[in-house]
Amino acid sequence: MLAAQRRDVLLSRLATDGRLVAKDIARELGVTEDSIRRDLRDLAAAGLCQRVYGGALPASPAVAGYAVRASVAMDSKQRVAQAAAALVRPGTTVLLDGGTTALAVTAALPRDLTATVITHSPTVAAALVDHPTVEVFVLGGQLFKHSAVTCGAAAAEAASRVHADLFLLGVTGVHHEAGLTTGDADEAAMKRTLAGRAAETYVLASSEKIGAASAFVVLPFQEVSGIITDAPADHPVLAHLERAGVATIRP
Repeated sequence: MLAAQRRDVLLSRLATDGRLVAKDIARELGVTEDSIRRDLRDLAAAGLCQRVYGGALPASPAVAGYAVRASVAMDSKQRVAQAAAALVRPGTTVLLDGGTTALAVTAALPRDLTATVITHSPTVAAALVDHPTVEVFVLGGQLFKHSAVTCGAAAAEAASRVHADLFLLGVTGVHHEAGLTTGDADEAAMKRTLAGRAAETYVLASSEKIGAASAFVVLPFQEVSGIITDAPADHPVLAHLERAGVATIRP
């Protein structure tokens, strides 16, 4: 079997099974495990899978640039945003992450809501200008243009001075083995910092993120209050998480 044919098989198996174990697929295809590892390295370099110990998981489409992500799973993000907005009660102080799902949350908030939103996303802050009774605080720092959020030491220092009732956390992957992940180490660190400033953390997870993985772990599942998702209730990843006691909130 040619290398290109093997890679097609690997991608097909990732799509159907949600994971690959290198030694098992090597045995099945009658090739060496080293050959499979080389194939997985090539697929990972092309952004088509996320390598993990012993094999690979599906790569998250949410690691693309901000403009591209804005057109991915728009209906799913709106459903998740509606469910997340329902958690924001009058008088609440909310830490709102960056990203396209968090931006959808701003549109789902009632126009007459009285609340405080703290964010490290300039786009989220700008979207709240039309909410007259929402107080908005922006955490300054270095702007990461890929995700349109501030990160780095200055942003972390600013975050250390706030307390919130609720953090709505954006991630690029939710997988029962890989955990809650994102594509950038500094963004992962900033998300952990923000989670540490809130009484409760809920994960914004539109359907394309369930079962996908990225390179950097954000938080263990035990440190979040729940996952807001519209993925099918019988999705195998959600079934694993629910057996582990991880709560899910559905639109």
